[in-house]
This record gives sequence, C-alpha cells and structure tokens, in this order.
Amino acid sequence: MKRDDLGAEAALAGPPRRVVSLVPSLTEAIAVSVPGLLVGATDYCTHPPGLDVPRVGGSKYPSVERVLSLVPDVVVANAEENRREDVEALRVAGVPVWVTYPRTLDEAFASLERMLALLGAPAPRWLGEARAAWAPPAAGPPRRAVVPVWRRPWVVLGGGTFAGDVLLRLGIVNEYAESPDRYPRPPLAEIVARRPDLVVLPDEPYAFTAEDGPESFPGIPYALVSGRHLTWYGPSLAEARPVLSTVIKASLKSL
Repeated sequence: MKRDDLGAEAALAGPPRRVVSLVPSLTEAIAVSVPGLLVGATDYCTHPPGLDVPRVGGSKYPSVERVLSLVPDVVVANAEENRREDVEALRVAGVPVWVTYPRTLDEAFASLERMLALLGAPAPRWLGEARAAWAPPAAGPPRRAVVPVWRRPWVVLGGGTFAGDVLLRLGIVNEYAESPDRYPRPPLAEIVARRPDLVVLPDEPYAFTAEDGPESFPGIPYALVSGRHLTWYGPSLAEARPVLSTVIKASLKSL
C-alpha cells in the first residue's frame, strides 16, 4: 500500500488509467512523463502548452461534481493549494486522492518520484536532470530578500516553504524565514524598514510587473521572476536554477 506525503493510504483497484490533477505543476509532470493518462485538470494548468483535457475549475475551488463526472481512478492534489473539504468530498465519493506537500527541493524530488511510481511511471529523465541541476551549493555570499506573493494586503513568503528552499539554494536568505507563519502579512512599512538586499517579485499568485510592485520598495533592488520556476515542482525544476539565477544576479549588480 502506497502512502502520500501526508501519510494517507492510496488504495487503487489497479494501475490508474484515468487521472485528474488539481495542481498545475503536477499536471505538467504527469502530462510530460505519462502522456495520455490525464483526463482532467484545473483552469490554471497552463503547462505543457496545448494540453487538451477537460477543465474542472480552479485549484482552490474545483467543481467536485465535474471531477467525479470524469470517473478518475485517482486525483492528485496538494495540501496547500487545494482545500481539505474538496479532498474529503472526493474520498467520500470513493475516489482515491494522492496529496503532495513538499517544503524543500529534496522533498519535492522524492514526492514526484513516489507519485509517478503510483501512476506506473519510472523516474523520468527530467527528474534526474533537476536533481543534478540543484545539487551544487550556492556560490558567493548569501543575500537577504523579501518575497511578496500578494498585495492589498501585503503577504510575504514565510518559514518552511518550498520557494524559500529554492531561493536558499541560490544563496538568497528569506528575510521572513524564521516567521512562525508560512505566509505572514507584515505592514509595508515594516518590510521596507528591514532594508533587504533584494525584493523578489514572482508573477504568481499575484502577477507583479515592473509597473505594479517595485514602486513600493524605493531604493531596494528587485527581481521579477517566473512563479513557475520559483514555486512549481515538476519538469520546470530542470531549467529553473539558471533561469532564476540569471534574473537575480542581474538585479543584485546594482548593490
């Protein structure tokens, strides 16, 4: 009997042939590694481009009825992205749900390998490439950064997060890594007063742009980064390190 990241058993009747994904990064991982297995995904599952499967709504508020209508053998979800009540509703309806919850890169690699094994797929090439890409230690002195993920109100990356570990592997120390909250909501004045070396602004979940976000942190270098490369755990991890490093290094040159 296989267990997911939360320790729940996944009792499958046989090798899964129909899978619904409620997590964009897992959608990409499954579509690339086991083509043809996905029969449903969320409206926010944008990768791989051109993925042609029925949509079941958003990650936070999927239509449980729509998921059930697709008759999946298993649904894959995430403890942070998806609501517990939706997961439980699917389980009550008799559908096994595999829940992931990686908070570090190493946990993500192990979680992906176990999920794909559940689906009958050996560890894919991209997973090995991702492990190799992230193996070397960070170069240079560490830098301090604040990572907003929302505004109105401001929400920043706190402790024990996957994205925080990704940045740490790049030599970027999250200013709020010691916060007891995974996503604290400090006042903007407090964030600015900390005078971090850098403000990292991803394009998801809030779509920060050059015109929307940096103006709130005058005099502090900022890096506009791809949320897919910072927060997704899947095939994007194989290319994420050089992509993020290039943007961050360019931003820090102004220090």
